[in-house]
Amino acid sequence: MSSTLRQRRTGQSNNHDISESASAGGLASSEDDVLEMMGHQSITELPVLRQAQPDSEESASSGIHVVQEVTRIPTAQKTKEETKPSATRETTVMTTGTATTSMRLEEIQSTSDDNITEVIQSTSAVASTTTTTSMSSLTAAARPAMSAVQVHKDEQRKKKIAVRALSGAGLIAVFTSCVYMGHLWVCGIVALSEFLLFRELVKVRYNAYFHTIQDTIPLFRTTQWTWFFVAIFYTYGDFISEVVQSNPDLHYLVTYAQYFNTLAFSLYSATFVLTIATMQAGHIKFQLNQLCWTIVVLCLTVGQMKYIMHNIFNGLFWFTFPFLLVVVNDIMAYFSGITCGRKFIHRPFIRFSPNKTWEGFIGGGIFTMIAAWYLSRFLARYPWMTCPVNEFRLVPGPLICENHHVFMIAQSVFPNQIFEVFPKGLVKLIPGIVEICSVKRDAIFANMDESIASMLGTAAPILTRCISGEESHTFHHFELVLKNVYPIQIHALWLGFFASVVAPFGGFLASAIKRAYGIKDFDSLIPGHGGVTDRLDCQFLMALCTWVHYNTFVRMATISVPKLVYFYNMLTAAEKQQFLEDIVPTAAGKEGRKQLLKRFQEYALSGTD
Repeated sequence: MSSTLRQRRTGQSNNHDISESASAGGLASSEDDVLEMMGHQSITELPVLRQAQPDSEESASSGIHVVQEVTRIPTAQKTKEETKPSATRETTVMTTGTATTSMRLEEIQSTSDDNITEVIQSTSAVASTTTTTSMSSLTAAARPAMSAVQVHKDEQRKKKIAVRALSGAGLIAVFTSCVYMGHLWVCGIVALSEFLLFRELVKVRYNAYFHTIQDTIPLFRTTQWTWFFVAIFYTYGDFISEVVQSNPDLHYLVTYAQYFNTLAFSLYSATFVLTIATMQAGHIKFQLNQLCWTIVVLCLTVGQMKYIMHNIFNGLFWFTFPFLLVVVNDIMAYFSGITCGRKFIHRPFIRFSPNKTWEGFIGGGIFTMIAAWYLSRFLARYPWMTCPVNEFRLVPGPLICENHHVFMIAQSVFPNQIFEVFPKGLVKLIPGIVEICSVKRDAIFANMDESIASMLGTAAPILTRCISGEESHTFHHFELVLKNVYPIQIHALWLGFFASVVAPFGGFLASAIKRAYGIKDFDSLIPGHGGVTDRLDCQFLMALCTWVHYNTFVRMATISVPKLVYFYNMLTAAEKQQFLEDIVPTAAGKEGRKQLLKRFQEYALSGTD
């Protein structure tokens, strides 16, 4: 027994021995090749005791062999304790971070066969216990504590959210104050926003190509800003002319307003000449690209926001409500994205903006539609929001006006053609929807007198509410009647839909521009938010949509009495005479018409009130 163990310890084993001792000679050449393939990782040796089969008569008589197997496991790094030479030869059963179970082979040699069996059994039990401890340690290691860098990143994220929330509260306070101060103050903040928007967008390419522009292209920034002021003059000059036409007290400005278009065209011509005159021979292609970029920026800012001033003077509702819809969509899309993003739909939403998700887009749309229904009902109660104005006042005063019918509670009937676009099963899910059926005339006239039936005829169908299971009923159309609602709530649903589906693509365009030029934000003017463009990128198209919707479905007439008087005053004396002759009624008779026309002419042509 002793000689067999000694033979195995000295490395003089037979061909069927399992492995050599780790301290006797190290690894074989094949193991060195494996070490080389593994990228020179460190090796942890785990010698294990096992009971081998007898290979000689001497060992067969004892029945038990103790063989030291060395298992080598690549580790990331050896500790200092592992690199120290061992003073005594030990056979390690299992090593953990805190405990090591070992037996000296010398003690095994001096024991009897029975003691060897007991030692092996006890060693196996300790190894099993230690293995469980080792697995627990590995499980704990799979969930490591946050590193200092991760803790710092988490703290920075919380700080960023806090700064963003405080800045957002400040923006809401400024917005609310301007709405409270009145229409002219709102126009002022909008004009300032357009100035900052243009500045941030043109600065993107200016910073990217500063090395080309500096000391090479003269009056580069001057021509860009000249184009901006020409566009602002034409846009807001047209708006001021509109206000003058609708306010009889401002009709004395008619003489000046008629030269507005001439002045705007003169400024445009001068700017055009300046732009062409500053082109350099070696940089014409670059300057044309810059000119195209300037025009695109003007279309995005001044062009799409051309009618936002009209929205303000048509009633603050038409400015405040769409603005808040975009804000609600932006906030709820953010929270929907961070809570549910990529949990249901794993397909990317916008490839050049990986932070955008389908869940955020859909969640923002749902909350925006809900907000549109209730927010419009809330704002419709206040004349300050619904009354239009046609004068410029720095100091706000009470507004008294006759409410437009869309701001009055009524019964709204939806055209049945709307529901023909959608699937029948989907329409049935709408609350309050009613199915209208046509009834077979045979069933109606069955018990009716023939003379009465012939008088009724068979041309027009007889419609009634559908009854389930009635064979004589045939589905005709859907009908939806809403009672005790403001008609503006119906209009609000369309605006909410646009704010949810189309307006966000203005933000996606801004994201594409930032990605193209390698910038995170357009500016650092608003802490936690970036620049004005980062906050108003979805408002441009929304303002234009509001104006189109208002003039198409709300304000059906495009002329008013003040405008008629304005245009009348621009007529010549002969044209005024012809106009009066055309509007005097002919039903009064020939003599009566002459007298009425004479009195009308004396009043209208006198120029007195």
